[in-house]
Amino acid sequence: QVQLVESGGGSAQVGGSLRLSCSASGPTSSSYCMGWYRHVPGKEREAVATIIRSRGTTFYGDSVKGRFTISQDNTKNTVYLQMNSLKPEDTTMYYCAAGPTSYCRAYWGQGTQVTVSS
Repeated sequence: QVQLVESGGGSAQVGGSLRLSCSASGPTSSSYCMGWYRHVPGKEREAVATIIRSRGTTFYGDSVKGRFTISQDNTKNTVYLQMNSLKPEDTTMYYCAAGPTSYCRAYWGQGTQVTVSS
């Protein structure tokens, strides 16, 4: 069983930055893939960014490309999401997820709120 602990959410102004962190504990094989997802009420859950940790291969959702960067520190078993040029539409709960390479959403964190205001 993988446990994911997120931190770093909060408030920022439009154009500002925030960094989210997600630390994983448990079997390493269960967190080969880690990523961030967000869910705006009334919309489908959106994959923000994911990373295949062994290869460093990353994926970004269209709405965050060029603004958000996912990275990892394997010594700390932690994945980060650097969010720059924040927009009001980035406001929502962000959830860390992990899983085997073929399925990155097997495990979920508790979520962290991001609020962007003008």
